[in-house]
Amino acid sequence: MSLLESGEMYLETILVLSQKKKAVRSIDVAEYMQFSKPSVSRAMGILKSNGYIEIDTLGHITLTDTGREAAERIYERHRVLSEILMRLGVDEKTATEDACKMEHYISDTSFAAIKEHLRTHPMD
Repeated sequence: MSLLESGEMYLETILVLSQKKKAVRSIDVAEYMQFSKPSVSRAMGILKSNGYIEIDTLGHITLTDTGREAAERIYERHRVLSEILMRLGVDEKTATEDACKMEHYISDTSFAAIKEHLRTHPMD
């Protein structure tokens, strides 16, 4: 199943939070994303029913292999696009905001070309 931008954002957030916290719960996601608890709860239900996350009896959220793969893909795009924009002189706040928008729409082909260009033509 193809993920919508919002689903990708939730998975990316769960990944980021799981790198900082021992256990991630819906309330953590809501606070981090500044979304309402009901909105996050609904999204978690959808992600769970589509096999992207698991939620245990204590409400702890973990990414399935499929969820982790999607989260890591989108997070890599975010990091690389932010980095290239900052190297081009864009301030960090703007670069990360723009990368967040771009990461969901750039094709795999274009993203691979950007990564290859960065690898073969370091900007430092």
